[in-house]
Amino acid sequence: MNLRVALIGCGLIGQKRLNLLPPGSVTVACDTQIERAKKIAVQSPGCIATDSFEQAVISPNVDVVMIATINSALAPIALAAVKHGKHVLVEKPAGISVTELEAIEAAAKKTGALVRVGYNHRYHPAGLKAMELFRSGALGPIMFVRGRYGQGGRIGYEKEWRADPKLSGGGELIDQGVHLIDLAGIFLGEFTTVEGHATTYFWKMPVDDNAFLSLRNAAGNTAWLHVSCSEWKNLFSLEIYGRDAKLHWEGLGGSYGIERLTYYKMLPQMGPPETTIYEFPRGDESWKIEMAEFFEDIRLKRCPVPGLREAKAALSVVEQVYQSGKRKAESGN
Repeated sequence: MNLRVALIGCGLIGQKRLNLLPPGSVTVACDTQIERAKKIAVQSPGCIATDSFEQAVISPNVDVVMIATINSALAPIALAAVKHGKHVLVEKPAGISVTELEAIEAAAKKTGALVRVGYNHRYHPAGLKAMELFRSGALGPIMFVRGRYGQGGRIGYEKEWRADPKLSGGGELIDQGVHLIDLAGIFLGEFTTVEGHATTYFWKMPVDDNAFLSLRNAAGNTAWLHVSCSEWKNLFSLEIYGRDAKLHWEGLGGSYGIERLTYYKMLPQMGPPETTIYEFPRGDESWKIEMAEFFEDIRLKRCPVPGLREAKAALSVVEQVYQSGKRKAESGN
């Protein structure tokens, strides 16, 4: 299947997508900074460069649109693409409100367009192994999940688009937080009780640099999550506690450290558990696997997972936390 791709957003993520696609797949490169689009276009024979996403999504030479823009532009572009019957791979969080995602969902149902949301952490090797063990029943019933995800920002971070709520939709919670919410939902399902707060401790910006969440499903099982961009030393840690065993995923490779998954199996006599450590030093192929899954979605005409349903679930948690904080601020509490 020779699918023709439009890349919208030609920064680091756009380049990464291009590098993983078959030569000649990209027929349109689009960016508001036309020079970045041209840089992508020259790497793919026959590709045209444009600064108009409207031109990209109506092109008859495009079957698939891959969107990697600032958060506020993700949903409008995805909506335009699905209205023209284009399949879409859009980076998380896919929009800045659940309402935006619902509009995309409604349009996609009319045209038959498929939408996958780029929660690539699901395809990290430790994540795949964790899900394999979970689905095998090795952990027993899940009791709770504990997750931490953080980075330290950089000089000028408070002046980037992520620090502008009109462009980003929020701060660290909508940036890295949605990854933890999405992953926790795999093990605990829908969260019916959302508690927590987002705050700004260090960076002088009108969005949050830390968020603390306590999420519970209908059975009362809990995900306790903390995300931060005042972490200083990059960190990723996700622990899944079952009645029979525990999993601890730490690291994402690169500056986050070697990715590993530790499986702690409880013994009948309890005490120190039987411990198995899986290390993944060869790097991260999550982007490659994710894109292969998307093309398989299209071939099989199957609903992508994670798609808009999963993106709405994560974004709903974010909205509830932000709205709760806004109400407290307005009431003076």
